[in-house]
Amino acid sequence: MSGFGLDLDDDQRTLRDWVRGFAEDVVRPAAAEWDEREETPWPVIREAARIGLYGFESLASMHADPTGLSLQLVNEELFRGDAGIGMSLFGTSLAVAGIFSAGTPDQLGEWIPQCFGDAADPAVAAFCVSEPEAGSDVSALRTRARWDEARDEWVLDGQKAWITNGGIARVHVVVASVDPDLGARGQAAFVVPPGTPGLAGGPRIKKLGLRASHTADVFLDGVRVPGSCLLGGKEKLDARLARARERLRSGGATGGNGAGNGERNGEGKAAGSRRQDAMATFELSRPTVAAQALGIARAAHEYALEYADGRIAFGRPIIENQSIAFALADLRTEIDAVRLLIWRAAWMGATGKPFDAAQGSMSKLRAGELAVAATEKAIQVLGGAGYSREHPVERMYRDAKIYTIFEGTSEIQRLVIARAITGRHIR
Repeated sequence: MSGFGLDLDDDQRTLRDWVRGFAEDVVRPAAAEWDEREETPWPVIREAARIGLYGFESLASMHADPTGLSLQLVNEELFRGDAGIGMSLFGTSLAVAGIFSAGTPDQLGEWIPQCFGDAADPAVAAFCVSEPEAGSDVSALRTRARWDEARDEWVLDGQKAWITNGGIARVHVVVASVDPDLGARGQAAFVVPPGTPGLAGGPRIKKLGLRASHTADVFLDGVRVPGSCLLGGKEKLDARLARARERLRSGGATGGNGAGNGERNGEGKAAGSRRQDAMATFELSRPTVAAQALGIARAAHEYALEYADGRIAFGRPIIENQSIAFALADLRTEIDAVRLLIWRAAWMGATGKPFDAAQGSMSKLRAGELAVAATEKAIQVLGGAGYSREHPVERMYRDAKIYTIFEGTSEIQRLVIARAITGRHIR
């Protein structure tokens, strides 16, 4: 065990402290305004791009950390500042993960920088999977991709729902069905370049939380993209479809509910290329999404602790009451425990350790439910003051709830974990 340790190195501590300063000095003071306006906080995005926090180079640097922890540290600190603004800054990373998990080296080099734009003209990107009738069950996607051999183009038609940055993104990554008979294994991911005719965003969705993050439906009507926009390339897709068709003919499964199909054996990025592109992307993102939820939980806990220490009732600070002190003690214990789950999942993925998807799902499950519990408890500690907009805990409470829903509900995460530990197709 001589190589084991939990201490951050100098670079990780420097990065964490730098992002913490940005979150406290820039993000947190702007949080209430952009939540109220329900608009994308472009001034904050431009400032993040100016200092090098938002962009291809910074994300690549985080991913280059061999321990896998830098990306988690950054997300925890940013979302501790504010989740809505944090999502505006990191919503692009899901599209980047989609390109990274399925694209060729040339596609990574071409499209990932365009997702961010540059410091002078920053942009956002969108990863388009969910549909009105296909959320957790990604095998039910109705968006179709048809190959037009005469023009060497793909034609996309369909509707995507609840898409972060949908319609305002410079680059849209769209998961569509190429062969519906094959279920999830008949799907592929496509890059839709900026300004492509036929793609349109719907009205901005009015949400309970994460109001500073743009969410909308995306409509694809005869959207034509060059063959080079198929992530991974047509030769690789044709080979994958041929294997799936052969498996179907021989009586094998084609991949059902996206919650756990193909996720039981030890798998890393290489295995992700063999499965449906949507689930490969979600596996990469789960620990990072968990770190976001952890940041919300930590912010709520810290605010409630400071409030309880200064609030006087019956002649003494309310923190001296066991009911409050014990509740905050329990939350701190959970926060530290969940962080370890996140770090373990991130470290396993980065170092190539056997990774059965349960690790990422465990971290996302516990972090999402902790965020809801911590923000609710923070409101309770503040009492009536916590229910008002004079304090940020009500906003944190609204922001937290989505973490038990998006990128796999808590129920879906439990399904993934159950399948991983039993080796059976739990329904």
